[in-house]
This record gives sequence, structure tokens and C-alpha cells, in this order.
Amino acid sequence: MSHRNIIAILRGIRPEEVLAVADALIGEGITKIEVPLNSPDAIASVAALAGRFGGVAVIGAGTVLTPADVDRVQAAGGGLIVSPDANPAVIARTKALGLLSYPGVMTPTDCFAALRAGADGLKLFPGSLIGPAGLKALRAVLPEGTEVLAVGGAGPENFAEWFAAGASGFGIGTALYRPGDGAGEVANRARGIVAQYDAGRG
Repeated sequence: MSHRNIIAILRGIRPEEVLAVADALIGEGITKIEVPLNSPDAIASVAALAGRFGGVAVIGAGTVLTPADVDRVQAAGGGLIVSPDANPAVIARTKALGLLSYPGVMTPTDCFAALRAGADGLKLFPGSLIGPAGLKALRAVLPEGTEVLAVGGAGPENFAEWFAAGASGFGIGTALYRPGDGAGEVANRARGIVAQYDAGRG
């Protein structure tokens, strides 16, 4: 199975649901899973996921806003830190603990500040505001090989357009999971998204 650079964003998921949903995602080939910290008891979900799937998937948290949040995620076994903003203190803490750092960026200033602070990749957010044309312009100045994930406004209907503009992958939220969705529903959506991803990547 080829590597697919898709982060599943499980905003609003509860610890008692998270293992079944993650199992469905992993079964369909999505092996990066983020639980936003503004979800119910998010750290418990991260700990459950890391305990069960840490060997086969990259597990982490989103909406990580402070270095203290990074510490909590790491203590729960998470390896991935995703933020809506590019806070140098959060990036520094993430890298000091040996975790993957994906801060949110929109402008060239954000992008370069995040990379200078040590980010592993960039989360282009909200993708809908920047669009593929905006990413294409950023790509002209970003260091070659910079990983850029389009999040918010990137989905199966426009994967091909984003890939053509230079996207490395995507963070997918409500197109995969909405609070209350069962594992079967999530598996069906994941299957469709993976198919579109593969088709879009050409």
C-alpha cells in the first residue's frame, strides 16, 4: 500500500468511540490520526490511540496552542503536534521532545518563521482562503522539499488541483468524521477519499 499523506482530524470524537473509528481509518489506508485538543477528553483519546495503534499509525493532537499542551500530548504517547498557528514556543517544545511539528501557516512570513523555528512541515490553513493558486505562489519561494499539507477547503473534489499546485498531502476533518459518526460510515468515507487521493496524485 503506497504511503498516503493524509491526516484524519477527529474533532469532537469521544474516547469511547475513538478506537473503532481509528481502526476503520487504518484499515482503509489512513495512518495519521489527529485528535484536536478541543474534543471531549482529548488526551484520553490520544492515550488510547497511542496504546493500541502506536506501532502502525502516527498518533497526535491538533489545536495545540501551548508548550504545556505539547507536554500533555507527549505524556499520553502522541508523536504528532498540529496547530492552527505558528507559535515558535510550541514548535521548539515539540522538537525538544522529539515529536513531529506541523504548525498552521498562511503567509510567506508564517511559513518561513515556522521553518526557522524547526517545523517538520507546514499546515496551510485555512486552505480555502489561500487556494491552490496561493500555494503555487508560495511554492516558488519555499525551500525545495518543504512538506505542505492543505487543510480546510481541501477535499476529494479538489485533490488533483491541490496536487498540481504542489500540495504534499492533506488534513481532512468533516469529510471523514463528524461527531457521532460510526466506524462503518467513516470507513466508507475513508475509502472514497483514498481513491480520490490516489487518482488526484496521478
